[in-house]
Amino acid sequence: MKILGIGNAIVDVICKVEDNFISNNNLSKGNMKLIFDESEFKKLLSGLEIQKTISGGSVANSIVGLSQLSNNVGFIGKISDDDFGEKYENGLKNENVSYFYSKKKEILPTGTCLILITPDSERTMCTFLGTAGKINENDINEDAIKKSEMIFLEGYLWDEGEPKKAFDKAIKSANKVAMSLSDKFCVDRHKSNFLDLVKNKLNITFANEEEITSLIDAKNFEEVISFAKATKKLLVITRGAKGAMSIECDKISEIGVEKNLKIVDLTGAGDLFAAGYLHGKLNNFSEQDCLKKGTEMSSKIIQQIGARL
Repeated sequence: MKILGIGNAIVDVICKVEDNFISNNNLSKGNMKLIFDESEFKKLLSGLEIQKTISGGSVANSIVGLSQLSNNVGFIGKISDDDFGEKYENGLKNENVSYFYSKKKEILPTGTCLILITPDSERTMCTFLGTAGKINENDINEDAIKKSEMIFLEGYLWDEGEPKKAFDKAIKSANKVAMSLSDKFCVDRHKSNFLDLVKNKLNITFANEEEITSLIDAKNFEEVISFAKATKKLLVITRGAKGAMSIECDKISEIGVEKNLKIVDLTGAGDLFAAGYLHGKLNNFSEQDCLKKGTEMSSKIIQQIGARL
């Protein structure tokens, strides 16, 4: 297998809202809020018109993108044996993703993410992790990991306790490890642990400019470049309108954004960028062509609703 993703198994529920919905519900525009109370989540969803429901989660989106590019891929994520869990599993199988998890009835339901799209195409997420966030080392299929060229992890999944043990087991068994820092919220919450991962355990780190700047408390982007060079690992950084770059030791590669795009929804832009980039890496593309493929995939996804091509 080319690549095995390990992440939150989340059913994405996509809704269009006006800006005042974000402010009225005390949400931070463009960021992700974790909701721990199921009734609070249901209240937020009530009255909204659902545009689309998809078997999602950040790494799962990337893995589906890699499958659509004809790579042999798999995924591990915790679901419950409920209606959403069944839909989730079938959704991945329909995308030719091997699913290495046997669902059973859990105390918590299958995780759900409410994706709120405002008129400027920005997306604000409210996530009720459900059983997805309860992943533990027993959920990790070592055999599948060892048979994969690379594993791809997400910062959203990392947490103290059982998820950390699952991460450690996966990394220990892996041939190569890539990870997305996922969100500034995750970075700020787990800064010292993420810093240790980036410096010592990951082969490839994906981050946007805000996330990597926050991780190292950088005052400017020059400090980010210096940090990346010093790690001697591969860092891939997306910079919005400034394009993207990769830094490995002293080698810096850059690419601009595609012009004249009709942006509809930014959901999944980072996930599909990672899919395109990793497709290039796994198939021996040049560094510039890896960035180009990532940009091509992210450009396609932001011109439609949802995180699936």
